Amino acid sequence: MILHVTDAKHLQDYQIWLKFNDDAEGVVDLSKELWGGMFEPLKDLSLFSQVKLDTELDTIVWPNGADLAPEFLHELLQQSQGTQHV
Repeated sequence: MILHVTDAKHLQDYQIWLKFNDDAEGVVDLSKELWGGMFEPLKDLSLFSQVKLDTELDTIVWPNGADLAPEFLHELLQQSQGTQHV
């Protein structure tokens, strides 16, 4: 199955609630993932909080052009403990 992010909401700090097309949903904390060229600027919460769902790419994106692969986000979700529903 090809994974797609179907819904996303910025919660607080570097936490984003995500829902996938396989019905998996929960919160990922991206605070440890913001390194490298496109992602360093996202350490600024005012930019990070502008995350949105791109329905053409089927993942989350930011105004500076940064995006994360749905597979990577799904893996983070699976690794996280205590996923929650919003």
